[in-house]
Amino acid sequence: MTPDSLRAALRGVPDPDWLDAALHQVAAEPTAITRLFPAVGRRCGRAALPDAPGWTADDAARVLLLTSLPSEHAAYAESLYQHGDAAERRAVLRALPLLPIGAEGVPLLHDAIRTNDTRLVAAALGPYARHLDPAAWRQAVLKCVFSGVPLAVVADLETRADGELAAMLAALAAERHAAGRDLPADATDLLDRLTAALPREA
Repeated sequence: MTPDSLRAALRGVPDPDWLDAALHQVAAEPTAITRLFPAVGRRCGRAALPDAPGWTADDAARVLLLTSLPSEHAAYAESLYQHGDAAERRAVLRALPLLPIGAEGVPLLHDAIRTNDTRLVAAALGPYARHLDPAAWRQAVLKCVFSGVPLAVVADLETRADGELAAMLAALAAERHAAGRDLPADATDLLDRLTAALPREA
């Protein structure tokens, strides 16, 4: 999603005038975001957005606030994440790929992936996860499998999944089988695709 598409999807929020004013205020007075960010859920609601599948109004509005900042995006993202509740942290994670911060937000991904909050884990595996190194990314995918996060949320899964991830999934499948349990269906499907793509030994 782009800021423009999120803005369009938010046309029906309960208090559009408040959101417009908040976006203008953040652009002119960046420190205002620390006061406005927590108020979003109350002023814009938390309903799902029909024109932005997978997004809620509070997520989208908070992402727009972050993209409206004129500078210091990484510093504000870190501060809002560290001091925010789960919904605010999720919004920060979803905003990262839209901010001009390079890889500065990677520590926030690592923190989110360490949590047991599946919403944060899912948000951390979005497009910004391209900045994770291969080893950290593979471990994050395994965390999804362990915690029941659908692999459909993992950005670039088909292009980044490799033989090492296949070996990790196979080891996990063996452990689960020994315990009388199976991998989730999406993980089994991924393992089957990766195994089929591996070169066969002579």
